[in-house]
Amino acid sequence: MKELAPFNSLFDDAFFSDFFRNRRGSGETMPAIDVKEDDEGYHIKADLPGVEKDDIKVTLDNGVLSVTAETRKEESEEKEGKVIRRERHVGRYSRSMSVGRDIDPSAIKASFENGVLSLDLPKLEQQPPESTHIRIE
Repeated sequence: MKELAPFNSLFDDAFFSDFFRNRRGSGETMPAIDVKEDDEGYHIKADLPGVEKDDIKVTLDNGVLSVTAETRKEESEEKEGKVIRRERHVGRYSRSMSVGRDIDPSAIKASFENGVLSLDLPKLEQQPPESTHIRIE
């Protein structure tokens, strides 16, 4: 197994680097997220640096939570001189994840402060049954 370590590291370096993990062919970046679950629900934090609150869209559709946001290009930077290197994200963030159908959509709370989107997704008090016996008449 030790002989495979250098071979495996090639894949780790190439396929799990920030470039491949965060970039999509459409120019979108996947924001970094933290997800916690407790008895009450899910608690999610997503990093959206450089984004204004009004440019964030959060949807819950059939148990899939989606977060999209856009940053704007700074025009003054272009006028003041030649850009040598640009590492700050300019474009679109997009991330979707399955949170299940046991979320109470009317009780979801969201806030945005210092580039971090915080979401609290409470679970429904009454869970739908895992399975139901159907009587045949």
